[in-house]
Amino acid sequence: MTHSSHQQELRDAARNLGRRRFLTVTGAAAALAFSVNLPAAGTASAAELDARKISEDPFTLGVASGDPLPASVLLWTRLAPRPYEPGSGLPRTRVQVRWELARDERFSRIVRRGSATAHPEFDHSVHVEVKGLEADRVFYYRFRTGNWTSPTGRTRTAPARAARNSTLSLAAVSCQAYHDGYFTAYKHLAQEDVDVVFHLGDYLYEYAVDATGGARAYTDRTLPAHFNRETITLEDYRLRYGLYKSDPDLRAAHAAHPFVVTWDDHETENNYAGDIPENDVPPEEFLLRRAAAYRAYWENQPLRTPQRPTGPDMKLYRRLHFGRLAQFDILDTRQYRSDQAYGDGWQKPGPESEDPSRTLTGAAQERWLLDGWRASHATWNVVPQQVTFAQRRDVPTDAFKLSMDAWDGYPASRDRVLKGAEAAGIDNLMVLTGDVHVGYGFDLKKDFDDPSSRTLGTEIVATSITSGKNGSDKPGSWNNQMQANPHMKFFNGRRGYAVVTLGAQRARADYRTVSAVTTPGEPLATAGSFVTEVGNQGLKPA
Repeated sequence: MTHSSHQQELRDAARNLGRRRFLTVTGAAAALAFSVNLPAAGTASAAELDARKISEDPFTLGVASGDPLPASVLLWTRLAPRPYEPGSGLPRTRVQVRWELARDERFSRIVRRGSATAHPEFDHSVHVEVKGLEADRVFYYRFRTGNWTSPTGRTRTAPARAARNSTLSLAAVSCQAYHDGYFTAYKHLAQEDVDVVFHLGDYLYEYAVDATGGARAYTDRTLPAHFNRETITLEDYRLRYGLYKSDPDLRAAHAAHPFVVTWDDHETENNYAGDIPENDVPPEEFLLRRAAAYRAYWENQPLRTPQRPTGPDMKLYRRLHFGRLAQFDILDTRQYRSDQAYGDGWQKPGPESEDPSRTLTGAAQERWLLDGWRASHATWNVVPQQVTFAQRRDVPTDAFKLSMDAWDGYPASRDRVLKGAEAAGIDNLMVLTGDVHVGYGFDLKKDFDDPSSRTLGTEIVATSITSGKNGSDKPGSWNNQMQANPHMKFFNGRRGYAVVTLGAQRARADYRTVSAVTTPGEPLATAGSFVTEVGNQGLKPA
Protein backbone atom coordinates (compact mmCIF):
# COMPACT_ATOMS: atom_id res chain seq x y z
CA MET A 1 0.00 0.00 0.00
CA THR A 2 1.36 3.40 -0.94
CA HIS A 3 1.90 6.30 1.44
CA SER A 4 -0.93 8.26 -0.22
CA SER A 5 -3.40 5.39 0.13
CA HIS A 6 -2.41 5.12 3.80
CA GLN A 7 -3.30 8.75 4.29
CA GLN A 8 -6.54 8.16 2.45
CA GLU A 9 -7.47 5.52 5.04
CA LEU A 10 -7.20 8.15 7.74
CA ARG A 11 -9.13 10.71 5.73
CA ASP A 12 -11.92 8.23 5.09
CA ALA A 13 -12.18 7.51 8.80
CA ALA A 14 -11.88 11.16 9.83
CA ARG A 15 -14.57 12.21 7.35
CA ASN A 16 -17.11 10.14 9.25
CA LEU A 17 -16.93 12.35 12.31
CA GLY A 18 -16.07 15.90 13.22
CA ARG A 19 -13.30 16.89 15.59
CA ARG A 20 -15.68 17.56 18.50
CA ARG A 21 -17.14 14.09 18.28
CA PHE A 22 -13.68 12.57 17.93
CA LEU A 23 -12.69 14.13 21.20
CA THR A 24 -15.39 12.18 23.03
CA VAL A 25 -14.50 8.71 24.28
CA THR A 26 -17.16 6.92 22.24
CA GLY A 27 -16.37 8.91 19.11
CA ALA A 28 -12.67 8.16 19.36
CA ALA A 29 -13.25 4.48 19.97
CA ALA A 30 -15.65 4.27 17.04
CA ALA A 31 -13.22 6.06 14.73
CA LEU A 32 -10.32 3.86 15.76
CA ALA A 33 -12.41 0.70 15.31
CA PHE A 34 -13.46 1.93 11.88
CA SER A 35 -9.92 2.64 10.76
CA VAL A 36 -8.21 -0.50 12.07
CA ASN A 37 -11.05 -3.05 11.99
CA LEU A 38 -11.05 -3.68 15.72
CA PRO A 39 -13.96 -5.91 16.73
CA ALA A 40 -16.66 -3.63 18.11
CA ALA A 41 -17.76 -6.24 20.65
CA GLY A 42 -14.39 -6.19 22.36
CA THR A 43 -12.13 -8.97 23.54
CA ALA A 44 -14.92 -11.45 24.26
CA SER A 45 -15.66 -11.71 20.53
CA ALA A 46 -12.49 -13.62 19.67
CA ALA A 47 -12.31 -17.41 19.67
CA GLU A 48 -9.47 -19.15 21.52
CA LEU A 49 -6.51 -20.75 19.77
CA ASP A 50 -5.11 -24.09 20.90
CA ALA A 51 -1.59 -22.86 21.68
CA ARG A 52 -0.17 -26.31 20.91
CA LYS A 53 -0.82 -25.49 17.25
CA ILE A 54 1.71 -22.63 17.30
CA SER A 55 4.50 -24.13 15.20
CA GLU A 56 7.02 -21.25 15.31
CA ASP A 57 8.63 -19.49 18.26
CA PRO A 58 6.09 -16.84 19.38
CA PHE A 59 8.57 -15.06 21.69
CA THR A 60 10.64 -13.39 18.94
CA LEU A 61 10.26 -9.97 20.61
CA GLY A 62 11.56 -11.15 23.96
CA VAL A 63 10.30 -10.08 27.37
CA ALA A 64 10.30 -6.90 29.40
CA SER A 65 9.35 -5.53 32.81
CA GLY A 66 8.57 -2.02 33.95
CA ASP A 67 7.37 0.54 36.49
CA PRO A 68 8.65 -1.28 39.60
CA LEU A 69 6.67 -0.73 42.81
CA PRO A 70 7.60 -1.99 46.30
CA ALA A 71 5.12 -4.90 46.16
CA SER A 72 4.57 -5.29 42.44
CA VAL A 73 6.21 -5.70 39.04
CA LEU A 74 4.75 -5.39 35.55
CA LEU A 75 5.74 -8.15 33.13
CA TRP A 76 5.37 -7.88 29.34
CA THR A 77 5.64 -9.96 26.22
CA ARG A 78 3.97 -10.09 22.81
CA LEU A 79 3.33 -13.21 20.80
CA ALA A 80 4.74 -12.72 17.31
CA PRO A 81 5.95 -15.82 15.44
CA ARG A 82 6.47 -13.66 12.34
CA PRO A 83 6.94 -10.08 13.60
CA TYR A 84 7.60 -8.60 10.14
CA GLU A 85 4.17 -9.64 8.84
CA PRO A 86 0.77 -8.01 9.47
CA GLY A 87 -0.84 -9.99 12.28
CA SER A 88 2.61 -11.31 13.31
CA GLY A 89 1.80 -14.83 12.10
CA LEU A 90 -1.15 -15.49 14.44
CA PRO A 91 -4.86 -15.71 13.65
CA ARG A 92 -7.22 -13.20 15.27
CA THR A 93 -7.91 -15.46 18.21
CA ARG A 94 -7.17 -15.36 21.92
CA VAL A 95 -4.14 -17.24 23.20
CA GLN A 96 -3.56 -18.34 26.78
CA VAL A 97 -0.09 -17.54 28.14
CA ARG A 98 1.32 -18.89 31.39
CA TRP A 99 3.85 -16.91 33.43
CA GLU A 100 6.22 -17.66 36.31
CA LEU A 101 8.13 -15.42 38.71
CA ALA A 102 10.99 -16.92 40.70
CA ARG A 103 13.78 -15.96 43.07
CA ASP A 104 16.39 -17.73 40.96
CA GLU A 105 17.29 -18.04 37.31
CA ARG A 106 16.66 -21.81 37.30
CA PHE A 107 13.08 -21.31 38.56
CA SER A 108 13.58 -23.73 41.42
CA ARG A 109 12.01 -21.23 43.85
CA ILE A 110 8.89 -19.96 42.13
CA VAL A 111 7.06 -17.29 44.17
CA ARG A 112 4.16 -16.52 41.79
CA ARG A 113 2.62 -18.12 38.72
CA GLY A 114 -0.50 -17.61 36.72
CA SER A 115 -1.98 -17.21 33.26
CA ALA A 116 -2.99 -14.29 31.10
CA THR A 117 -4.82 -13.89 27.82
CA ALA A 118 -3.09 -12.50 24.74
CA HIS A 119 -5.94 -10.74 22.93
CA PRO A 120 -5.83 -10.08 19.18
CA GLU A 121 -7.33 -6.64 19.84
CA PHE A 122 -4.07 -5.77 21.61
CA ASP A 123 -1.90 -7.47 18.99
CA HIS A 124 -1.39 -10.47 21.29
CA SER A 125 0.51 -8.40 23.85
CA VAL A 126 0.49 -9.47 27.49
CA HIS A 127 0.70 -7.13 30.48
CA VAL A 128 0.84 -8.97 33.82
CA GLU A 129 0.77 -7.04 37.10
CA VAL A 130 2.26 -9.36 39.72
CA LYS A 131 1.32 -8.20 43.22
CA GLY A 132 2.07 -9.11 46.83
CA LEU A 133 5.83 -9.26 46.41
CA GLU A 134 8.67 -8.41 48.80
CA ALA A 135 10.18 -4.97 48.36
CA ASP A 136 13.67 -4.38 47.00
CA ARG A 137 14.16 -7.91 45.64
CA VAL A 138 15.48 -9.30 42.38
CA PHE A 139 13.18 -11.74 40.57
CA TYR A 140 13.35 -13.78 37.37
CA TYR A 141 10.39 -14.34 35.08
CA ARG A 142 9.35 -16.16 31.92
CA PHE A 143 6.29 -16.92 29.83
CA ARG A 144 5.03 -20.16 28.26
CA THR A 145 2.44 -20.92 25.62
CA GLY A 146 1.86 -24.24 23.90
CA ASN A 147 5.23 -25.95 23.65
CA TRP A 148 7.20 -22.71 23.72
CA THR A 149 9.06 -20.97 26.56
CA SER A 150 10.22 -17.35 26.42
CA PRO A 151 13.69 -16.10 27.27
CA THR A 152 14.20 -15.40 30.97
CA GLY A 153 13.93 -11.84 32.20
CA ARG A 154 15.37 -10.28 35.34
CA THR A 155 13.50 -7.60 37.24
CA ARG A 156 13.24 -6.14 40.72
CA THR A 157 10.79 -4.46 43.04
CA ALA A 158 11.37 -0.97 44.39
CA PRO A 159 12.40 -0.41 48.01
CA ALA A 160 9.57 0.16 50.48
CA ARG A 161 8.31 3.73 50.55
CA ALA A 162 9.75 4.36 54.03
CA ALA A 163 13.02 2.49 53.43
CA ARG A 164 16.20 4.44 54.13
CA ASN A 165 18.02 3.03 51.13
CA SER A 166 21.45 4.52 50.58
CA THR A 167 22.04 4.01 46.86
CA LEU A 168 20.19 3.62 43.56
CA SER A 169 21.70 3.17 40.13
CA LEU A 170 19.82 4.03 36.95
CA ALA A 171 20.49 4.32 33.24
CA ALA A 172 18.98 6.98 30.98
CA VAL A 173 18.49 6.19 27.29
CA SER A 174 16.76 7.82 24.32
CA CYS A 175 16.48 8.13 20.55
CA GLN A 176 17.03 4.82 18.81
CA ALA A 177 16.53 5.28 15.07
CA TYR A 178 16.82 1.75 13.67
CA HIS A 179 17.90 3.05 10.27
CA ASP A 180 20.79 5.07 11.79
CA GLY A 181 22.77 2.15 13.15
CA TYR A 182 23.14 -0.82 15.46
CA PHE A 183 21.86 -0.86 19.04
CA THR A 184 25.30 -1.77 20.38
CA ALA A 185 24.85 0.53 23.38
CA TYR A 186 22.02 -1.73 24.56
CA LYS A 187 24.32 -4.75 24.41
CA HIS A 188 26.62 -2.94 26.85
CA LEU A 189 23.73 -1.66 28.96
CA ALA A 190 22.50 -5.23 29.44
CA GLN A 191 25.80 -5.89 31.28
CA GLU A 192 25.58 -2.80 33.53
CA ASP A 193 24.69 -3.19 37.20
CA VAL A 194 21.74 -0.80 37.31
CA ASP A 195 18.45 -1.03 39.20
CA VAL A 196 16.25 0.54 36.53
CA VAL A 197 16.40 2.06 33.03
CA PHE A 198 14.55 5.24 32.10
CA HIS A 199 13.69 5.53 28.41
CA LEU A 200 13.19 9.22 27.67
CA GLY A 201 11.58 9.02 24.25
CA ASP A 202 11.94 8.29 20.54
CA TYR A 203 11.77 4.54 21.13
CA LEU A 204 10.99 4.25 17.46
CA TYR A 205 10.92 6.56 14.45
CA GLU A 206 8.08 6.99 12.01
CA TYR A 207 10.44 7.38 9.05
CA ALA A 208 10.90 4.77 6.32
CA VAL A 209 13.41 1.94 6.77
CA ASP A 210 14.72 0.57 3.49
CA ALA A 211 15.43 -3.04 2.55
CA THR A 212 18.98 -2.99 3.95
CA GLY A 213 18.09 -1.29 7.25
CA GLY A 214 19.51 2.11 6.31
CA ALA A 215 22.92 2.71 7.88
CA ARG A 216 22.99 -0.90 9.10
CA ALA A 217 23.65 -1.83 5.46
CA TYR A 218 22.49 -5.42 5.82
CA THR A 219 23.94 -7.96 3.40
CA ASP A 220 22.46 -11.05 5.09
CA ARG A 221 18.76 -10.10 4.99
CA THR A 222 16.20 -8.03 3.13
CA LEU A 223 13.57 -6.15 5.11
CA PRO A 224 10.00 -6.18 3.75
CA ALA A 225 8.92 -3.29 1.55
CA HIS A 226 6.19 -2.22 3.98
CA PHE A 227 8.85 -0.83 6.32
CA ASN A 228 9.99 1.53 3.57
CA ARG A 229 7.28 4.13 4.27
CA GLU A 230 6.24 6.45 7.07
CA THR A 231 4.07 4.96 9.82
CA ILE A 232 0.50 6.24 9.58
CA THR A 233 -1.94 3.47 10.54
CA LEU A 234 -2.15 1.17 13.56
CA GLU A 235 -0.81 -1.70 11.47
CA ASP A 236 2.17 0.44 10.44
CA TYR A 237 3.07 1.28 14.04
CA ARG A 238 2.62 -2.33 15.17
CA LEU A 239 4.89 -3.60 12.41
CA ARG A 240 7.52 -0.98 13.25
CA TYR A 241 7.60 -2.11 16.88
CA GLY A 242 8.02 -5.65 15.57
CA LEU A 243 11.09 -4.51 13.63
CA TYR A 244 12.63 -2.58 16.51
CA LYS A 245 11.91 -5.11 19.25
CA SER A 246 13.31 -7.97 17.18
CA ASP A 247 16.76 -6.38 17.63
CA PRO A 248 18.81 -8.72 19.87
CA ASP A 249 20.61 -5.94 21.75
CA LEU A 250 17.37 -4.15 22.63
CA ARG A 251 15.85 -7.47 23.74
CA ALA A 252 18.89 -8.12 25.95
CA ALA A 253 18.58 -4.75 27.72
CA HIS A 254 14.86 -5.27 28.35
CA ALA A 255 15.49 -8.77 29.71
CA ALA A 256 18.23 -7.53 32.03
CA HIS A 257 16.52 -4.52 33.65
CA PRO A 258 13.08 -3.07 34.38
CA PHE A 259 12.31 -0.09 32.13
CA VAL A 260 10.34 3.08 32.91
CA VAL A 261 9.26 4.56 29.60
CA THR A 262 7.95 7.87 28.37
CA TRP A 263 7.60 9.04 24.78
CA ASP A 264 8.72 12.05 22.81
CA ASP A 265 7.55 12.91 19.30
CA HIS A 266 8.76 10.22 16.90
CA GLU A 267 6.63 7.47 18.45
CA THR A 268 3.85 9.41 16.71
CA GLU A 269 5.19 12.13 14.39
CA ASN A 270 8.16 14.51 14.42
CA ASN A 271 7.67 17.63 16.58
CA TYR A 272 3.91 17.37 16.97
CA ALA A 273 2.41 19.54 19.70
CA GLY A 274 -0.76 18.32 21.41
CA ASP A 275 -3.32 17.84 18.64
CA ILE A 276 -1.29 19.91 16.15
CA PRO A 277 0.64 17.82 13.59
CA GLU A 278 3.93 18.68 11.94
CA ASN A 279 2.26 18.80 8.54
CA ASP A 280 -0.89 20.59 7.45
CA VAL A 281 -3.56 17.91 7.87
CA PRO A 282 -6.98 18.30 9.57
CA PRO A 283 -6.82 17.88 13.37
CA GLU A 284 -9.26 14.96 13.39
CA GLU A 285 -7.07 13.13 10.86
CA PHE A 286 -3.99 13.68 13.00
CA LEU A 287 -5.81 12.61 16.17
CA LEU A 288 -6.73 9.37 14.47
CA ARG A 289 -3.05 8.81 13.72
CA ARG A 290 -2.18 9.77 17.30
CA ALA A 291 -4.71 7.24 18.58
CA ALA A 292 -3.08 4.51 16.50
CA ALA A 293 0.42 5.49 17.66
CA TYR A 294 -0.58 5.64 21.32
CA ARG A 295 -2.32 2.28 21.16
CA ALA A 296 0.69 0.59 19.56
CA TYR A 297 2.98 2.23 22.13
CA TRP A 298 0.98 0.79 25.02
CA GLU A 299 0.78 -2.64 23.40
CA ASN A 300 4.54 -2.80 23.01
CA GLN A 301 5.75 -1.33 26.31
CA PRO A 302 5.82 -2.66 29.90
CA LEU A 303 3.13 -0.27 31.10
CA ARG A 304 0.42 -0.76 33.68
CA THR A 305 -3.34 -0.61 33.16
CA PRO A 306 -3.76 3.10 34.12
CA GLN A 307 -1.61 3.98 31.11
CA ARG A 308 -3.81 2.13 28.61
CA PRO A 309 -5.04 4.72 26.09
CA THR A 310 -8.58 5.69 25.23
CA GLY A 311 -8.73 6.85 21.64
CA PRO A 312 -6.16 9.63 21.14
CA ASP A 313 -5.57 10.16 24.89
CA MET A 314 -3.12 8.37 27.16
CA LYS A 315 -2.08 9.43 30.65
CA LEU A 316 1.63 8.70 30.63
CA TYR A 317 2.82 11.04 33.38
CA ARG A 318 3.16 9.19 36.66
CA ARG A 319 5.18 9.02 39.88
CA LEU A 320 7.45 6.30 41.25
CA HIS A 321 9.19 6.12 44.63
CA PHE A 322 12.40 4.27 45.48
CA GLY A 323 12.38 4.39 49.26
CA ARG A 324 13.21 7.72 50.86
CA LEU A 325 16.15 8.19 48.52
CA ALA A 326 14.38 9.12 45.28
CA GLN A 327 11.06 10.27 43.89
CA PHE A 328 10.65 10.10 40.11
CA ASP A 329 8.11 12.32 38.38
CA ILE A 330 7.91 11.04 34.81
CA LEU A 331 6.61 13.74 32.45
CA ASP A 332 4.86 13.85 29.08
CA THR A 333 5.88 17.05 27.28
CA ARG A 334 4.16 16.22 23.95
CA GLN A 335 0.50 15.50 24.51
CA TYR A 336 -0.51 18.73 26.28
CA ARG A 337 1.92 21.37 24.97
CA SER A 338 1.16 24.63 23.21
CA ASP A 339 2.25 24.80 19.58
CA GLN A 340 5.89 25.71 19.03
CA ALA A 341 6.46 29.45 18.68
CA TYR A 342 7.69 31.11 15.49
CA GLY A 343 7.07 27.99 13.41
CA ASP A 344 9.42 25.73 15.43
CA GLY A 345 13.17 25.18 15.01
CA TRP A 346 15.94 27.50 16.30
CA GLN A 347 14.57 31.03 16.48
CA LYS A 348 15.22 34.36 18.15
CA PRO A 349 13.07 34.45 21.32
CA GLY A 350 10.38 37.09 21.50
CA PRO A 351 6.85 37.91 22.66
CA GLU A 352 5.35 34.79 21.10
CA SER A 353 7.71 32.32 22.80
CA GLU A 354 7.72 34.30 26.05
CA ASP A 355 3.92 34.50 26.35
CA PRO A 356 3.20 33.52 29.99
CA SER A 357 0.17 31.49 28.98
CA ARG A 358 2.27 29.01 27.00
CA THR A 359 2.75 25.55 28.50
CA LEU A 360 4.87 22.51 27.78
CA THR A 361 3.14 20.26 30.31
CA GLY A 362 -0.46 21.45 30.34
CA ALA A 363 -2.00 22.91 33.50
CA ALA A 364 -3.11 19.62 35.08
CA GLN A 365 0.31 17.95 34.76
CA GLU A 366 2.05 21.07 36.05
CA ARG A 367 -0.16 21.12 39.16
CA TRP A 368 0.43 17.40 39.67
CA LEU A 369 4.20 17.91 39.51
CA LEU A 370 4.29 20.83 41.95
CA ASP A 371 1.85 19.16 44.36
CA GLY A 372 4.03 16.05 44.30
CA TRP A 373 7.09 18.06 45.21
CA ARG A 374 5.30 19.69 48.13
CA ALA A 375 4.49 16.23 49.50
CA SER A 376 7.92 14.75 48.79
CA HIS A 377 10.21 13.47 51.54
CA ALA A 378 12.81 12.08 49.14
CA THR A 379 16.47 13.10 49.18
CA TRP A 380 16.50 13.26 45.36
CA ASN A 381 13.63 14.51 43.23
CA VAL A 382 14.27 13.32 39.71
CA VAL A 383 12.27 14.33 36.63
CA PRO A 384 12.65 11.97 33.65
CA GLN A 385 11.35 13.86 30.61
CA GLN A 386 12.00 14.53 26.96
CA VAL A 387 13.43 17.86 25.78
CA THR A 388 16.31 20.05 26.99
CA PHE A 389 15.28 21.88 30.16
CA ALA A 390 18.21 24.26 30.67
CA GLN A 391 18.70 27.38 28.59
CA ARG A 392 20.78 26.54 25.51
CA ARG A 393 21.94 29.44 23.35
CA ASP A 394 23.45 28.52 20.01
CA VAL A 395 26.09 31.30 19.86
CA PRO A 396 27.84 33.49 22.48
CA THR A 397 26.52 36.75 21.03
CA ASP A 398 23.36 38.83 21.36
CA ALA A 399 22.19 37.31 18.08
CA PHE A 400 21.63 33.94 19.77
CA LYS A 401 18.74 31.66 18.94
CA LEU A 402 16.96 29.07 21.09
CA SER A 403 15.23 25.79 20.28
CA MET A 404 11.49 26.42 20.12
CA ASP A 405 10.78 22.71 20.61
CA ALA A 406 12.60 22.57 23.97
CA TRP A 407 11.82 24.30 27.28
CA ASP A 408 13.57 27.38 25.84
CA GLY A 409 10.50 27.79 23.65
CA TYR A 410 8.33 27.77 26.77
CA PRO A 411 10.31 29.87 29.31
CA ALA A 412 7.25 30.81 31.38
CA SER A 413 6.44 27.13 31.80
CA ARG A 414 10.02 26.41 32.90
CA ASP A 415 9.97 29.36 35.29
CA ARG A 416 6.80 28.08 36.97
CA VAL A 417 8.41 24.66 37.43
CA LEU A 418 11.64 26.07 38.90
CA LYS A 419 9.75 28.43 41.21
CA GLY A 420 7.59 25.50 42.28
CA ALA A 421 10.65 23.42 43.13
CA GLU A 422 12.14 26.27 45.13
CA ALA A 423 8.86 26.95 46.97
CA ALA A 424 8.53 23.26 47.84
CA GLY A 425 12.03 23.23 49.31
CA ILE A 426 13.36 20.74 46.75
CA ASP A 427 17.09 20.88 47.48
CA ASN A 428 18.31 18.12 45.18
CA LEU A 429 16.57 18.39 41.83
CA MET A 430 17.74 16.36 38.85
CA VAL A 431 16.21 16.45 35.37
CA LEU A 432 16.84 13.53 32.99
CA THR A 433 16.53 14.38 29.31
CA GLY A 434 16.82 12.80 25.84
CA ASP A 435 15.88 14.10 22.37
CA VAL A 436 18.99 15.99 21.20
CA HIS A 437 21.35 13.11 20.27
CA VAL A 438 24.20 14.43 22.40
CA GLY A 439 25.26 14.08 26.00
CA TYR A 440 24.98 17.29 28.00
CA GLY A 441 25.50 18.16 31.66
CA PHE A 442 23.88 21.37 32.93
CA ASP A 443 23.56 23.28 36.15
CA LEU A 444 19.98 24.50 36.50
CA LYS A 445 20.13 28.18 37.43
CA LYS A 446 17.54 30.31 39.15
CA ASP A 447 18.28 32.88 36.43
CA PHE A 448 20.03 31.47 33.36
CA ASP A 449 21.02 34.98 32.28
CA ASP A 450 22.93 35.44 35.54
CA PRO A 451 25.68 32.80 35.97
CA SER A 452 26.13 33.84 39.61
CA SER A 453 22.49 33.09 40.49
CA ARG A 454 21.64 30.11 42.68
CA THR A 455 22.03 26.61 41.23
CA LEU A 456 18.70 24.84 41.85
CA GLY A 457 19.61 21.45 40.44
CA THR A 458 21.28 19.61 37.59
CA GLU A 459 20.27 18.19 34.23
CA ILE A 460 21.71 15.01 32.74
CA VAL A 461 21.03 14.72 29.02
CA ALA A 462 21.49 11.20 27.66
CA THR A 463 22.78 10.99 24.12
CA SER A 464 21.04 8.83 21.53
CA ILE A 465 21.37 5.09 21.16
CA THR A 466 21.80 5.53 17.39
CA SER A 467 20.01 8.65 16.12
CA GLY A 468 22.39 10.89 14.20
CA LYS A 469 24.57 7.90 13.25
CA ASN A 470 28.13 7.81 14.63
CA GLY A 471 28.46 11.36 15.91
CA SER A 472 31.71 12.84 17.23
CA ASP A 473 33.26 13.80 20.56
CA LYS A 474 33.08 17.49 19.68
CA PRO A 475 30.25 18.36 17.30
CA GLY A 476 30.60 21.48 15.16
CA SER A 477 28.52 23.49 17.65
CA TRP A 478 30.71 22.52 20.63
CA ASN A 479 32.76 25.73 20.97
CA ASN A 480 29.82 28.08 20.47
CA GLN A 481 27.52 26.29 22.88
CA MET A 482 30.13 25.85 25.61
CA GLN A 483 30.98 29.55 25.44
CA ALA A 484 27.38 30.70 25.20
CA ASN A 485 26.16 28.66 28.19
CA PRO A 486 28.41 28.88 31.27
CA HIS A 487 26.05 26.50 33.09
CA MET A 488 26.84 23.81 30.46
CA LYS A 489 29.45 21.61 32.10
CA PHE A 490 29.62 18.77 29.56
CA PHE A 491 28.94 18.26 25.85
CA ASN A 492 29.73 15.12 23.85
CA GLY A 493 28.26 13.98 20.55
CA ARG A 494 28.91 10.22 20.53
CA ARG A 495 26.15 7.60 20.89
CA GLY A 496 25.45 5.72 24.11
CA TYR A 497 23.65 6.33 27.41
CA ALA A 498 24.10 7.81 30.87
CA VAL A 499 24.44 5.97 34.17
CA VAL A 500 23.43 7.91 37.28
CA THR A 501 24.11 6.65 40.79
CA LEU A 502 22.12 8.42 43.51
CA GLY A 503 23.51 8.29 47.03
CA ALA A 504 22.76 9.78 50.42
CA GLN A 505 25.60 12.32 50.08
CA ARG A 506 26.00 12.83 46.34
CA ALA A 507 25.03 11.67 42.87
CA ARG A 508 27.39 10.59 40.13
CA ALA A 509 26.75 10.69 36.38
CA ASP A 510 28.83 8.65 33.93
CA TYR A 511 28.41 9.28 30.22
CA ARG A 512 28.93 5.99 28.35
CA THR A 513 29.67 6.12 24.61
CA VAL A 514 30.45 3.79 21.72
CA SER A 515 32.88 4.77 18.98
CA ALA A 516 30.48 3.96 16.12
CA VAL A 517 27.00 2.55 15.47
CA THR A 518 27.16 1.98 11.71
CA THR A 519 29.26 -1.12 12.43
CA PRO A 520 28.11 -3.63 15.07
CA GLY A 521 29.91 -4.57 18.28
CA GLU A 522 31.97 -1.44 18.98
CA PRO A 523 33.51 -1.15 22.48
CA LEU A 524 32.22 1.05 25.29
CA ALA A 525 34.02 4.04 26.80
CA THR A 526 33.26 6.61 29.48
CA ALA A 527 33.36 10.09 27.93
CA GLY A 528 32.88 12.01 31.17
CA SER A 529 32.01 11.61 34.85
CA PHE A 530 30.54 14.21 37.21
CA VAL A 531 29.21 14.48 40.73
CA THR A 532 26.72 16.76 42.42
CA GLU A 533 26.47 16.93 46.21
CA VAL A 534 23.38 16.72 48.38
CA GLY A 535 22.60 20.25 49.56
CA ASN A 536 25.19 21.73 47.22
CA GLN A 537 23.92 21.30 43.70
CA GLY A 538 26.15 21.75 40.65
CA LEU A 539 28.13 19.39 38.43
CA LYS A 540 31.82 18.94 39.19
CA PRO A 541 34.22 16.54 37.44
CA ALA A 542 34.36 13.25 39.32
